[in-house]
Amino acid sequence: MPGSMSQRDLVADLKRSLHDAAELFNAAGDGDFERMLATAAVAMQDKRPRTQLGQVTIAADEPRVPLALADFHRYKTHVWGSRAPAPWDPSYPGALPRISAVNEGASWALVFDPPPTARHIATYGSTCRFWYFATHSIGAEAADTTLAPADRPLLLLRAQAEAMRELTMRHVHKPVSLRDGYSGAPRNSTPAALYEALMAEWKAAQ
Repeated sequence: MPGSMSQRDLVADLKRSLHDAAELFNAAGDGDFERMLATAAVAMQDKRPRTQLGQVTIAADEPRVPLALADFHRYKTHVWGSRAPAPWDPSYPGALPRISAVNEGASWALVFDPPPTARHIATYGSTCRFWYFATHSIGAEAADTTLAPADRPLLLLRAQAEAMRELTMRHVHKPVSLRDGYSGAPRNSTPAALYEALMAEWKAAQ
């Protein structure tokens, strides 16, 4: 029986799936396998988009607002100003600013172009709510993992590909012999070739 979606069970199944190749990863506390799974979880956003609702407080004439969202992946659209007065209404504050997100290195920010005016704030409020695509995460407990149990095989497949990519980079100047976990016979592919095959399978999966 496969394990749960907890980090411990996912690490255990990833190790088993890698057979002898798992022995080449020896970071303390299963750090290598946890890193592979974390990378796979981020990549799963492309397969299983996760949409979240966020909000920031905006002020007149401020063009940029930092985002304190650890799971922010990509901006989607905004809710702020969705109920605008008609352009001929005296209360119409003018066209809404164009809103986008920019990466500032370690964090993200929302950019308003042009900056909102005092009339925008008075009409729509200072709380700008917006939808964004969020990254997936793996929790210590299964309930804290954002991916559905049905996506477990796909997550592990992507983590296997990441393992082969790491082996390729670690041993770029020397060959790596991968052997079958049961018979001990050599496998017919190098880590680089296995990476390509696994990624092709992952991309083709629905």
